[in-house]
Formats: sequence, structure tokens, C-alpha cells
Amino acid sequence: MAVQSYRDLEVWKKSIQLVKASYGITHGFPKEELYGLTNQIRRASVSIPANIAEGRSRNTVKEFLNFLKISYGSLAELETHIIIAYELGYIGEEQQNVILLQTGEIGRMLNGLRKSLSVDTRNLTPETFENIDV
Repeated sequence: MAVQSYRDLEVWKKSIQLVKASYGITHGFPKEELYGLTNQIRRASVSIPANIAEGRSRNTVKEFLNFLKISYGSLAELETHIIIAYELGYIGEEQQNVILLQTGEIGRMLNGLRKSLSVDTRNLTPETFENIDV
């Protein structure tokens, strides 16, 4: 099945679930972290599906690949914030592991998507881009 929208991408769907999980775990953070780690975790998690969506909505594969790189960077940032939250005692080991399992899966999916799009993009037309099955 060809992808018609970013909403059809499994990696985008899983990223939305990660956002929900990230918001859930930060709900119990100390109030003084509202503009610190809470905000950083939430912004990094939201950035992942947002960049997938923006990139998929662009006109070229090259632009999409760039936005996927940005998503991957936000994923790494989120993982770091989650580890910090664990080290500070804001979340338990199980919560950390659940999030890190999700980020690992999404990271592998982003890498796979990037590889599938990294064919010689100089020869792709917009019609070819529409028919890439990702």
C-alpha cells in the first residue's frame, strides 16, 4: 500500500503513542521542573511526529530525509532527558525502560525509512515519491 499521508506511516503512529507516554510520566514531576525537564521531555517528544509529518508533507524526498534526521535527533534528546529523569529519581526504572523500548523501536523505524528513501534521489520524480511504500 502506498503512503498517502504522514498519518499512514507506522513510525508516525508510534511516535504519537510516545508523546502520550511522555506526557503521562511527566505529569508527576515536581512543580519546579515544569519549565525545565518536564518542558524539555514534552517538546522533544512532540518534535518527533511533528517533523515526520512536516517532512512527509514537503515536495521532495531530500526534504523528507532532512526532517527524518531532525526527528531522530529529537528522539536522542528525549532518550537523554528520560535517563536524566531516572537518575534524578523522577521516574522509576520500569518507566524508563518502557520509554526507552519505545524510542528504540521508533529509532529503528526511522532508520529503516531513511534507508528506504535513500536511493539515488536525483532520479526520483514527485510521482515516484508518492508511490514509495514506507
